[in-house]
Amino acid sequence: MTLGNLGHLLVILSFVTALVATYAYLRVTLLRTDSLELSSWKRFARGAFYVHVAAILGVCATLYTIIYGHHFEYHYAWSHSSKALPWYYMISCFWEGQEGSFMLWMFWQAILGVVLIQTNKLWEAPMMTVYTLVQAFLTSMILGVIIPGIDFKIGSTPFLTMREAMPDLQVWAMNPNFVPKDGNGLNPLLQNYWMVIHPPTLFLGFALTLVPFAYLMAGLWRKQVIEWLRPALPWMLLTGVILGVGILMGGYWAYETLSFNSYWSWDPVENAVYVPWLVGIAALHTMIIAKKNASALKASVILVIAQFILILYSTFLTRSGILGNSSVHSFTDLGLSGQLLLYLLAFIAVSVIISARAWKLLPTDAEEVSTYSREFWLFIGATVICLASFQVIIPTSIPVWNKIVESFGGVSKLAPPTDAITYYTKFQLWFFAVIAILTGIGQYFWWKRVQKGKMQDLLTPVWITLFITAILITFGGINKLPYIALLTASVFALVANMTIILGVLKGSYRLSGGAITHIGVALMLIGILWSSGYQKVVSLNGSGLLISKEDFFTKDDNRENKENVLLWLGQSTRMGDYLLTYRGPRTEIRDVPQYVPSSWLDIIEGDFHAVCLRDITIGEKTYHKKGDTVAVYPENVFYEVEYREPTGRITTLFPRVQFNERMGMVTSPDIKRELNKDLYSYAMIGSNPGDAEEWSPTENFRVALQDTFFVNDYVAVLESVTRTNAVEGVALNPNDIAVKAQIKILDKEREYYVAPTFAINQDRMVMRKPEVSEELGLRIQFMEIDPKTGTFSFDANSKQRDYIVMKAVEKPLINVLWIGTLILVVGFTMSTLRRFREFRLIRDKGVELEKVLD
Repeated sequence: MTLGNLGHLLVILSFVTALVATYAYLRVTLLRTDSLELSSWKRFARGAFYVHVAAILGVCATLYTIIYGHHFEYHYAWSHSSKALPWYYMISCFWEGQEGSFMLWMFWQAILGVVLIQTNKLWEAPMMTVYTLVQAFLTSMILGVIIPGIDFKIGSTPFLTMREAMPDLQVWAMNPNFVPKDGNGLNPLLQNYWMVIHPPTLFLGFALTLVPFAYLMAGLWRKQVIEWLRPALPWMLLTGVILGVGILMGGYWAYETLSFNSYWSWDPVENAVYVPWLVGIAALHTMIIAKKNASALKASVILVIAQFILILYSTFLTRSGILGNSSVHSFTDLGLSGQLLLYLLAFIAVSVIISARAWKLLPTDAEEVSTYSREFWLFIGATVICLASFQVIIPTSIPVWNKIVESFGGVSKLAPPTDAITYYTKFQLWFFAVIAILTGIGQYFWWKRVQKGKMQDLLTPVWITLFITAILITFGGINKLPYIALLTASVFALVANMTIILGVLKGSYRLSGGAITHIGVALMLIGILWSSGYQKVVSLNGSGLLISKEDFFTKDDNRENKENVLLWLGQSTRMGDYLLTYRGPRTEIRDVPQYVPSSWLDIIEGDFHAVCLRDITIGEKTYHKKGDTVAVYPENVFYEVEYREPTGRITTLFPRVQFNERMGMVTSPDIKRELNKDLYSYAMIGSNPGDAEEWSPTENFRVALQDTFFVNDYVAVLESVTRTNAVEGVALNPNDIAVKAQIKILDKEREYYVAPTFAINQDRMVMRKPEVSEELGLRIQFMEIDPKTGTFSFDANSKQRDYIVMKAVEKPLINVLWIGTLILVVGFTMSTLRRFREFRLIRDKGVELEKVLD
C-alpha cells in the first residue's frame, strides 16, 4: 500500500468514526436514564471517538512523512515543499495548503475532544454529540470523494499524485512514471519562525471556539439554560487567550516579514479572524454576569453562537475564493465553496432551531439593572465591543453581498474600502477609546469602589489621568483630537486598573487577572497610537533626483521617490542622524553563523548548493576551504547596510529580498531595535547576485607610468608596475615572471586602487588575471607590455554599479505595544487558570451545576 492510499484510507476511517461517535453519543443523550444500555452506548461512543483520534493522528503523520521524505510524486509535497527547506520549515509546509490547514484544525479538535471526555463526564454525551458532528463536517473537507451521477465533490484530499492532480501534462505521455526532482518550495513569506508557531496557535483558537458552543447547545438541548455557563466559562477564557495570542503572533510575523510598515493592515482575512475574537471577548463579559442578569444570559447565548458561526464564516471567506484580489492572504478556491457554504448554513440552522426551542425557558429580569451595578457596566462594555466588530465585518463582507446580488441577476456597485487602514482605523480608534474608559469604570464598579449615587468616587483617577495626559500631550507633540481622546482613555484605563490592582493585592493576587488584562490593553493602545500615528520616514531622498519612473514611485506626488534613499556600494550616504554605507549582497550558508559576501560563492543553479571561491573564515575560525561545496539558501539575498550614529556606534542591518519565480522580488525588513523606538528598514530595489553580469564592450588603453586616462568617466592614474611573486588563483613556478600594475582611480569622494596582473610562464605562455572593482563597476585586465616604448596596455569593461534603494521608518514606543501584549496574555492566563481551578473544585465536590464563585 502506498503512502497516499494509506492516508486516504485513514481519512475515510476518521470521517466514518466521527459519524458513528455522533450517532452513539446521540443515543446516550436520548436514553437519559442510567441503564446497562446507556453504559454500553457510552463506551461504544468513546471507543469510536478514540479510533477517530487515532485515524486523525495517522493522517497527519502520513502527510508529514510525504513532505519530509520529499515524495514529490504527490502533488501536495511538490506544491508546498522542496529539498532546500530545513526541517522546521517542513512543518510549515504541512499547513501551507488548504488541506493541511484543515487537518491542523481537525487535529486540535481531536485532542480537545479527548480532554473534554476525561474532564467532564456529566456533560459528555450531549456536548460530544454536537462536538463530533462538527468534527465530522470538518473531516469531510479532506475526503476528496466525488459522488457519481451528480458529480458533487466532497472535500479535497492532500494525497493526490501528480498524475491525478495534473493529468493533462505532456510528460505523462513520454514518461508515465515521471517524478519531479524537486518541489516548488514554501512561499517565501512563510519562511519565518513565526509561521512555524502562529498557524498551530491560531487553529487551536479556532478549535477552542467549538467547546463553549458545544456546551451551550448541550445546555439548551437539555433545557439547562443556565447550568451550561459553569463548564463553558473557563473554556471561553482559554479561547480568548489562545485565539488572541494567535492573532498577535500573526501581527508580529507581518511586522518582521512583510514590508507594509505595520503589524496590521485590515486585510479581509485579518478582519475575519479579528471579529470572532472580539465577539468572543464580548461573550466572555456577558457570561460572567449571566447568572445574575437575564439580558446578559440571552446575550451570551447569541454571542457564543455568533463567535462559532463567525469562525465558520471566516473559513468560507478565506477558502471559497470569494474575496478574489481583495486579500493577499486568501486561498484559491479548490471547488469547496459549495461545501463550505453548506457547512455554515447547517450550523446556523442547528443553532437557530435549538435556541428557538429553549428561548422561552430563559429567565427574565424582574427589574431594570441599576446604572450603579457592575452588571450594567459589563453589559455596556460588551455592547461596545460588539459594535466595533460589526463595523469591521460589514465592509469586509461586501464581496459576499456582491456575489449574492449577482446570483439573483443584479448588479452591485459596492466595493471594499480602497484605503482599508485609514477607513477602519478612524472608526476603531473611537470604539477602543470608549472601551478603554469602560475597562476603568467597569473595574471600579466590579470591586464596588463607587457607592450608589456617588459618581464622584471616580474623580481621583480622572484627575490623575488628566495630569498625566497633559504632560504626554505637551512633550509628545500630540495635536490630533482622535489621538488625544485615545491617549486620555488609555491613560485612564491604566490609572483605574492599577488602582484596583493595588487594592486587590491586599487580598489575593489571583483575583487581579481582569485588571492586569485591561492594563495590557491600555498599553497596547498607547503603543499603537505612537508607533503607527507618529511613525516617521527617515530615508528622505535629498538628492533631488528621481529614483524610478515606475508608477509605484511616482504616484501620490512622487511619494516613494521622496521617501527612499539610493545607496551605492561602498559609498557613505547621510540619512537623518545616521551615516549609511551599503557593503554589498550577502548569502546565508547553512552551517555558518554569519552571512558571507555573495562574491565568495558560486551558486549551483537549482541545487541549493554553492562552491566556495575562497576560504570561508569568520573571526579566527575557518568553516570551509576554497573549492568546498556548501549548502546555501539561494533564494535569500541579504543586503548589508552599515548604520553609523553620531556617537560613532555602528549597527549593521541585513534587509532581505527573495528572488522567487512565482512571486518575483519579495522584500522583508530588518529592524534596529532600541528601547524607545524601532528603525524599520527594507530594500525596495536591489540587485540579484544570481543574475548574469552585463559588461560593456571592451575599451583599450595604452599608457606609460604616471599617465592619466579616463575609464568610464573616472580619472585613472597608472602609478606603478612591479614584479610580484604571487598571483591569487594562479600557481607560479620558480621560472615564471609576474608583474602587477597599481592603478589609482579617483571617484567623487574617495580613491580606489585596482591591481591587475600579467604573467609569463617558462613556456612563454601569457596569463592575465583581471581585477574587478564592484564599488566602481569596473573590470581592468593587464594585456601586454611594450618594452620599446615603455608603455602598458589595459582592457577595461564597465557595468551597472551595485546599489539598493531602501526605505527606513522610525516607529516610536513600539515596545510599549509588545509589553502590553505580554501583560494582556499574563492577565488572561491568570483569569483562565482561576476559572478552571474553581470549576475543578466544584466538580470534584459533586456540585458542578451549583453556585458560581465570584
